[in-house]
Amino acid sequence: MDKLIFLKTELPKLLHTLNPDAKGNWGVMNGQQMVEHFAESVSFATGKNNQNLYTPPEHLPKYKEFVMSERHFKPNTKNALLADTAYPLAKPTMQDAIAHLEKEIELFINYFEENQGATLTNSFFGELNFEEWTTLLYKHAVHHCKQFGLLT
Repeated sequence: MDKLIFLKTELPKLLHTLNPDAKGNWGVMNGQQMVEHFAESVSFATGKNNQNLYTPPEHLPKYKEFVMSERHFKPNTKNALLADTAYPLAKPTMQDAIAHLEKEIELFINYFEENQGATLTNSFFGELNFEEWTTLLYKHAVHHCKQFGLLT
């Protein structure tokens, strides 16, 4: 499946089937918290949120190799930048959270259409171009869909 089509079309359809209070197969976030978390992750690829790099530069080639590989994130992969407790909800409803995510995906696409050849820093994977960001966001989305039983 085309990764960008999945992010724009299939992911929102799947998320509309998710109960906002659903508990994942791992982690501390409920359904809506996951959607809001993923929207924030997408926002890092829109050019409006500059990120600091936390990965030592010597590890970046291996990390980028993972991004572009067919391998996916393992269940319960820990994000060192997230707290051990879920953040409070930022949106009043799940529908608002999904709409916000869809807006962030459009901003991501628009940024790279308007800034051909641009790269933006990801805190863990370094400078990523449009294809690399798309692949990373796809893997991240699949990871959370599996977490909540939306994909097997």
